[in-house]
Amino acid sequence: MSTRRLLLGLAGALLLGGQALAQSCAPKVPAASLLEAGKWQMSINPTLPPQQFVDSRGELQGLNVELARAIAAKLCVEPVFLRMDFPPMIPGLRAGRFDTINTGLFWTEERSKLFYMVPYAQQAISIYTLPNSSLAITKFDDLSGRVVGIESATYQERKSREVNAEMVARGLKPIDFRTFSTASETVAALRAGQLEAAINIDETVNDLVQKKVAKAHLQGLFGTDITLAFRDRAMAEGAAAALTALKADGTYDRLFDRFGMTRLQAESFAIRGPGPAAN
Repeated sequence: MSTRRLLLGLAGALLLGGQALAQSCAPKVPAASLLEAGKWQMSINPTLPPQQFVDSRGELQGLNVELARAIAAKLCVEPVFLRMDFPPMIPGLRAGRFDTINTGLFWTEERSKLFYMVPYAQQAISIYTLPNSSLAITKFDDLSGRVVGIESATYQERKSREVNAEMVARGLKPIDFRTFSTASETVAALRAGQLEAAINIDETVNDLVQKKVAKAHLQGLFGTDITLAFRDRAMAEGAAAALTALKADGTYDRLFDRFGMTRLQAESFAIRGPGPAAN
């Protein structure tokens, strides 16, 4: 047999083996739980390294990407990532345009009544400036009267505005917030002299510090759980069971070590909150 025929035969065998494997792996969630049977469609904004970002080849990377792929493999479904900015995600999921928000959505009681939310990690908020800034920021109150950049429609914006309102009630000058769609836009505004400081999640600020484009002043503020948010209960329960299996086999811990993010101190995962059925 010629080398060419041998190679073709091996390729065919591998193809048939892959097809047999795919056929033997039936989705572990009901077809009605997904917008398209066998495909798990999720929104993601790849602007927050190391959580989710686009590498130099234009490919999606990050903890949320790898964790979703691992969950999908456990559930025998195809992960489909829909890149978009964060603001349209919540109305998009409520309108049923995709199955899941996969962007580190912070858990709140209000959101837990809109979606089925499965916590999978923890995050907190950092205050940062350019590396050469002379600002001395030792507490959140030090932002009083300052021009501060923040990503719009995020937990960090909501929480920062809550704290700002408390500051004003105590007689301090309000923070002059300027909102942006991404961390890169915020950094650009800092460099252009349009901002004095900025706020984002710890992991993103750590990445900016490593790249020597930012200096972190305060970190670990207002920490809370981050979640995958689902429109369908069965899919949420399936993802929670898959996360529990990934924790048991060591995949969960390996991914969190690899990307330097803060894991949940739990051995099992579940929906937190009542979900939309309780409305």
